[in-house]
Amino acid sequence: MEHTTVVVTGAGGAIGGALVEAFADEGATVFAGVHEEGGRFADADRVETMRVDARDEFDVEYLMEDAARTGEIDLVVPCAAVFHGDPGEQRLADEGYAAFDDEYRTNARGVFVAVKEALPHLADDARVLVPSGSVAQEAKPGYGGYAVSKAAAEAVARQFAAEIEPAVGVVDPGGVASDLTGGQGRDPADVVGLFRWAATSVDAEDLDGERLGLSDWKQATR
Repeated sequence: MEHTTVVVTGAGGAIGGALVEAFADEGATVFAGVHEEGGRFADADRVETMRVDARDEFDVEYLMEDAARTGEIDLVVPCAAVFHGDPGEQRLADEGYAAFDDEYRTNARGVFVAVKEALPHLADDARVLVPSGSVAQEAKPGYGGYAVSKAAAEAVARQFAAEIEPAVGVVDPGGVASDLTGGQGRDPADVVGLFRWAATSVDAEDLDGERLGLSDWKQATR
């Protein structure tokens, strides 16, 4: 990934943080949007960290402009996500309006904002990888507005894929240990390879508007 410019929102989270570290280690210049001050990464020479609220288009606009100051953006990964409940226990009917609205604003609108603000700065062969999960396609009890918002995020990705030149696809790493999952799932470092593969090796037409998961990666790289 040398000589590429990458933007990751939600870089303070488990998946986002793992991707920032891995991509920088492989030679990319990474612009990491974190929600809280204090986010630090090992390769400070290749990572520029900025406080960014993924729900705020002005914050995201500034992040994208900063990333593009020396050239075009090659990869965008909008990782910012919230879940105002406990996995498996948050019934949609019991969810508060404020919680539902924030999940939608962060998880779905946040993807829209990231792609929209990146678009003027994307290289023609750029890629956008939208992280998602199985609950976006297969309803499971107890995931409330989070599941709804992730389904909406996938719809945002598909619509952009139908309308813009750079490839936009959904990447489902399965269950990953994070604050959103209560620490249950795979180590985030174990799914970095899936995102690297989607960013660098998959044919653009096989990514654009499609949904790639662990099984696709393992079958292609075995």
